[in-house]
Amino acid sequence: MNNLIVNRQDFERIKMCITDAKQINSISTTDAEKLMNELKSATIVEPQAIPSDVVTMNSIVKLSFLNNNKQIQFQIVYPNQANLKENKISIFSPIATALIGYKVKDEIEWIVPAGLTKIRIDEIIYQPEAAGDYNL
Repeated sequence: MNNLIVNRQDFERIKMCITDAKQINSISTTDAEKLMNELKSATIVEPQAIPSDVVTMNSIVKLSFLNNNKQIQFQIVYPNQANLKENKISIFSPIATALIGYKVKDEIEWIVPAGLTKIRIDEIIYQPEAAGDYNL
């Protein structure tokens, strides 16, 4: 397993979103546990110390599905900012949960309706920390 890296601010905000979502039943227990397990396995660093090739909250990420070479691009956002028309995907979505804390060139196995697939992080188009945007 790769060593995930998450900045402290994202860690705290995601934990708060999970707590809030569980109270209003807008996240399943399974999804909440999966996301928390991802976060707990990560190395937590200050926002200024996060490497520029790591997927963080508000990052715009370009991926490839290795089984069919399809590419997609989207931004990982907090649940209240999700908007599929704007390619903004909630951290609660399985693909965002699978990507947070991983680096460019990492390959991640992900279960889709058709079965197991592998995705590769090709590029981070925008990462707030690399751009000096620490308070998004």
